[in-house]
Amino acid sequence: MPNAQSYTSVDQYISALPEEKQRVISQLRQTVLENLPAGFSECINYNMIGYVVPHQRFPAGYHCNPTLPLPFMNLAAQKSHYGFYHMGIYAMPELESWFRARYAEVVPTKLDMGKSCTRFKNPKHIPYNLIGELVSKVSVDDWISVYQSLKK
Repeated sequence: MPNAQSYTSVDQYISALPEEKQRVISQLRQTVLENLPAGFSECINYNMIGYVVPHQRFPAGYHCNPTLPLPFMNLAAQKSHYGFYHMGIYAMPELESWFRARYAEVVPTKLDMGKSCTRFKNPKHIPYNLIGELVSKVSVDDWISVYQSLKK
């Protein structure tokens, strides 16, 4: 959705969205912020709302581009869906299994998920409580440890 320009702030990203998408992304953002373990930072990352391990905490940054902080999660309003990107689901098989099982219990529609991206086409089926629970499960130290073990 907001890809026609580069965004410099989360507020700028949200304000560029149509009103309905602003409401949904704002609620997703609030869910993340209420459950985000200490140490992650919110920023614009890959022209989306991002949650990263800042360089102050992990100076090496992201191995693909060390000038970038270590990415962890992103939120995006795409043309036909809302994207929730969680690298822990991609990198931690036990977390993915837990999420898939819980999703099936609380959402009446089929899970639409890629490697790290969960796509929500109907905002009425976004499981905000489940997303909050997922967000709270991985600390900064956990994520750095998993990232370093996979990078070797």
